[in-house]
Order: sequence, then C-alpha cells, then structure tokens
Amino acid sequence: MISGTIIKGIGGFYYIDTEQGVYECRARGIFRKEKLKPTVGDFVKISVLDEKNKKGSLDFIEPRKNMLIRPRVSNVEQAVIVFAAVSPNINVDLLDRFLILVAEQKLDVLICINKIDLDTEKNYESIKKIYETSGYKVICLSAEKGIGIEELKKELKNKISVFAGPSGVGKSSLINAVAPDLKLKTGEISAKIERGKHTTRHAELMQIEEHSYIVDSPGFTSLFLEHIPAEELQYYFKEFEPYLNGCRYTGCSHIHEPDCEVKEHVGEEIPNERYERYVNLYNELRKDRRK
Repeated sequence: MISGTIIKGIGGFYYIDTEQGVYECRARGIFRKEKLKPTVGDFVKISVLDEKNKKGSLDFIEPRKNMLIRPRVSNVEQAVIVFAAVSPNINVDLLDRFLILVAEQKLDVLICINKIDLDTEKNYESIKKIYETSGYKVICLSAEKGIGIEELKKELKNKISVFAGPSGVGKSSLINAVAPDLKLKTGEISAKIERGKHTTRHAELMQIEEHSYIVDSPGFTSLFLEHIPAEELQYYFKEFEPYLNGCRYTGCSHIHEPDCEVKEHVGEEIPNERYERYVNLYNELRKDRRK
C-alpha cells in the first residue's frame, strides 16, 4: 500500500494525492459497516489496482487530528485570517470574532494584513503590534507588490491551511501569489467565497507544493458567537491564558471583581484594545443569553 491525502471526493470516488501521483479510488465496504466516511484531508493508505490509469482502492484511514464541519475537511492545522490594511479598512471587531472561532476549533492561526502598499501612513503597524503583543503571528504583505509572499510560503509549508476573511481583502490574490499555477482555479474560488455566493458543495484541497495544501473554502460561514457561553470567552483570548488561575475569585469574569490577575496586566502584556473588546463581547454574550 502507498500513503496519500484525500484532496477531493465526488460521487463515491476519492482522489488521493500520493508521491506517485493522484489516484482515483473507491473506498472499501468496511468503512460503511464501521460508519466511517472518508473525508477530504484524511491521511490514507491505498492499493494500486491500475497504475496506467491511476485507479486504486482506499483501504485505510489514519486517525484524524480534527474535523471541521463547514467545510467538511479533516486534519486542518492552520487558519490564515486575511484582512486588508485599507480598501476595506481593518475591522478589528470582525478580526477578533474570526480569532475566537478559530480558537474554538483549536487551530493554529496566522494573521495576514494585505495591501500594505496602499496604506501610506502605515496605520497597519499599530494593529500588527497589538496582535503580536497578544501572542499571534502577523505577516504584513502585498500580493500586488510581492511583499511578504516568501514569508507566507514558509508558514504554509507542510500544512493544510484554510483561508478566511471578509470579501475584498485579496485572499485569492494571495493564493495566486504563493501558487501561480493555481491562478485559474483561484479565479473560481474568488467568486465562490464572496459572502452570500458560496455554492461549493464539496470541499477540495489544492496543493501549493509537496505536502502543502489550502482548502478551497473559508469555512467560517457565520461570525455569530451566541453559541459560546460568556464565561468561556476568556479561554479564547490567548493573552489571558497566563493569568487565568491567579484571580482571587473562582469564576472571575475579569471585569467587575477585585484582585483580578487579568486586569492587573491590562495595558502591558494585555493590550487595552483587546481587553475592551473582550468586555464588549462578554456583555453581548450575557445579553444574548438572557434573551
């Protein structure tokens, strides 16, 4: 048997990327008996039935690291959250919502600020500083000018990454920049991922280089957070993590209580702007829960 990754599944056929090429495979019946459905992103083993026509049998599925529901894809390791420095300007509230949803899925995260060549006043640098202080990796780049593209390529290497972000920020342009051979496909993706126009029924992995893939869908179709209890919100602000066990009161909300370790670090290790958005989101979630 040879090892590979499912990059697409349509009509009972699974397309497996291996070091010997892409094979079209049917899954063994044992998967149905075990109620295990092969999924894009699965690491698998196949038997080659017809080398000339690249046909095979999908025989074994490796244990999954994780599973996203929308899009349905397994073993995603990283979310690349893309915003633009200008046109449109960065909406930090929206960015924080993306980061919370990514944290909920337990994915690594990379923040990309695109179109920095258009921000002549370099306002993006203050935003970069806030999120780096909060513990995030931030890359400032320009798909148009080729700035930061090599650094982005390094962050995508040997991973399955899902791109997300609002429309108009240049997600497809960045994909074209890191993988020019995919240009025609990403033109199609650009149309698919516009808000309200997402029509992809099957998730697909696109290979940008060996062992490096991106998912053809942003996945995060809703940025509403009402399913997250207000008291759990603290766990999705990574800069809070070192201080959560230092508060005087168990169940501290880090808003009203005295002797709060989190509040003592606001303005230093915890940026004021991030803490203020935590408070606003906390109150929003409490209000939603009361309704």
